[in-house]
Amino acid sequence: MGLLSTVCPGRAQWQSQSIELKSGWNAVFLHVNADYTTLNALVGGDPSNPIVEIWRWNPPFTTQFTDSPQNPNPGSEWSSWVRTRDANSLQRLDGDAAYLVRVGVNVPTYTWTLKGRPVPPRHDWTITGLNFIGFPTVPVNPPRFDAFLSHSPALQGVVPEIFHYPGGELGTGNPVRLIPNVFRAVSVKRGQAFWIRAGEVFNNYFGPFEVKLNGTAIDFGDTGSAASVRLRNLSTNTITVTVTLANSEAAPAGQAAIGGLPPLIVRTDFNVTNLVYGYANLPLGGTRSWTLAPANKPGSEVEAVIGLNRHAMSSPAGTTLAGVLRFTDNFGFTQVDVGVAATAASSAGLWVGSAVVDEVGQYLKSFQRGAGDAPIQAAEGNYIVTNVDTSIKKVLRPYPLRLLVHNPAAGNAALLQRVFVGFDAATNTIVTLGESALNTAFLKDARRLSAVHLPWNSPNTAWSFNGRFPAQTNLSTTVMLGHNARPSSPFLHTYHPDHDNLNVNFNSVLAQGSESYSVQRDITLSVTPPGNDFSSLVSANRSVSGIYREVIIMRGLARAGGTNDTRRFEVRGDFTLNRVTDIPQLTPAP
Repeated sequence: MGLLSTVCPGRAQWQSQSIELKSGWNAVFLHVNADYTTLNALVGGDPSNPIVEIWRWNPPFTTQFTDSPQNPNPGSEWSSWVRTRDANSLQRLDGDAAYLVRVGVNVPTYTWTLKGRPVPPRHDWTITGLNFIGFPTVPVNPPRFDAFLSHSPALQGVVPEIFHYPGGELGTGNPVRLIPNVFRAVSVKRGQAFWIRAGEVFNNYFGPFEVKLNGTAIDFGDTGSAASVRLRNLSTNTITVTVTLANSEAAPAGQAAIGGLPPLIVRTDFNVTNLVYGYANLPLGGTRSWTLAPANKPGSEVEAVIGLNRHAMSSPAGTTLAGVLRFTDNFGFTQVDVGVAATAASSAGLWVGSAVVDEVGQYLKSFQRGAGDAPIQAAEGNYIVTNVDTSIKKVLRPYPLRLLVHNPAAGNAALLQRVFVGFDAATNTIVTLGESALNTAFLKDARRLSAVHLPWNSPNTAWSFNGRFPAQTNLSTTVMLGHNARPSSPFLHTYHPDHDNLNVNFNSVLAQGSESYSVQRDITLSVTPPGNDFSSLVSANRSVSGIYREVIIMRGLARAGGTNDTRRFEVRGDFTLNRVTDIPQLTPAP
C-alpha cells in the first residue's frame, strides 16, 4: 500500500495557544504557526493588545557560539516587529520558534491568545552555544526541570545552564540563570522559551518521546490515503505514547471553513490468513497507544500509520475536514500536537479497469427420447425439445473485458469504447473522445485506451449509465449492435457471400436474422462496499469494485405477430475500476 498523503505545512487545522505575559520582556515559544496574517493585523490592529515589540531569534545554520543570553539587537541574529515603526523585518509569526515579547510597563499581566496551526518540535540542540528553545509540555501541571530532563540519556550527569525571563526590563535580573538546586521549583511551562546549554552533549531532547514527520502536519488533500508517523522513545524508561483525536477550532476570518473531523483509522496488525492489515477507528476523543522500549533498545521506535477512511466520507466534494492528533506520554510530561486535514474528494474523472467474467449462462437442450434412448422427431422433422437449461455456471477459464468509464462532476457516468488522454492546443491535459482534439506536437505523450469488446463507431458515441458512482451503486446501460453494423458485428464478413448480409445481387440489405443478428447488451455494474481492512478503506476514492452482470439478447427473423426470434444469455463476474485522472470534463472531438 502506498502512503499517498502529503506530509507538509498544515493548511486547515486550527488551535489557540494562550501565553501569560508580564510587564516588560518575556521569552515566548510558539507551538502554533500564525503566518496566515501579518503582525500589523494580528497585534498592531488590536488596540487592546499591549504588546509593544516582538523579536525573533534566528540562530545561524552554521556553528554559533552564544555563551550568554543575547539581548535583542538589530542587525544580529534577530528580526523584529515594533508597533511604532513603519518598516519591520519581522512580518509574520512562525511556529516552533522562540521570541522575545515586550509588554508595556503599564500592564502588569496580559494573556496573549494566538490562533494558528499546530507545529511539532523539529530541530536539534546546538552543542556550540546556548539554545533559545521551548518545550511541548502539557499545559496543565507541567513537569519541573529536574524531573523533565532526568529522562534524557544524553543529559545524565550533566548540569545544564538554563536562563529564563521572569519579566521586567532587560538587565541582571531578566534573564536570570537557574541554579541546579532550584530546578525543582521551576516548571517547564508550555509556551515559555529558555536559553539552555548542556555542555558538549549532542541531543534533540524535547520530551520523553519524539514524533517524527517529514514536515509539520498531515494533509491528505483529496487523493491521499495514509501517512506514516514514527514514534521514538528518547527516555531511559519504557514509555507508553497515546494519540487522541481532537477537534480543530474554527478557522480565522478569511481562511477556509472547517466542515468537521476527517474519519481516521489507525493501521493494526497484519493478518497472515487473508494477508491484509487490520484497523482501529480513531473517533473524536478516541485513543490508540503504543508501548516503546527504552531509548536505543529494540522496540524503542514504532511506525504508526494513520489512514483516512475515504469510504466513510459523506461531505460534499471540496469540503475541508480537519482535526488535531494529540500525542501524550504516560509520565504526563509532553503534549505534541499534529494537525491533520483532508478534502472530501469528487469521484469525477476517468476510471479504467476490467471485468473478469467467470460465470456464463448455458443454452443446453434436452430432447424427448424413445426406444434405445434415441431422440424423437416431430412431424416437421425436428427433434422434440423437453427442456432448455439456461442456468449460470462457472467457466474453466475466466475472460477479461476492458472497462472505460468517465464519471463527470455532475450528471451520469458514461461507458466508453475508446478514449484519449493528452495535451490540447493550450497544453492542458484533457480526456477526449477523439484524437483530433489533441495537440499534434505532443502526440508521443498522449495515450489511447480501448475496449475492444465494445462496438466501434466513427463518432465514438458513449453509452450513458443511469447514474454516477458513488451516488448510484447499480449503474446500468444498454449497448446496441445493429444486424448490419459492419465495423463491429461478428456475424458479418464483407467478402463472404453467405455472411455479407446482402442479397444474391449484392444490391440490397437482407432482413435481420437472414445472415446476421442484432445484439443487445444490458450491462450492469453493481458497486460493493470496500473490504473491511485498512488498505481497502483508505483507497475508496481511487478504486471501486463490485459485480459485473451482462444480459446478451440476440434477435433474428421476425415471427408472426411482430415478434422476433430471440436468444438470451447472461454472464457474470467481478470488476475493478481505478481512477487514472480526476479531469471531470469529457472533451468532444472537433
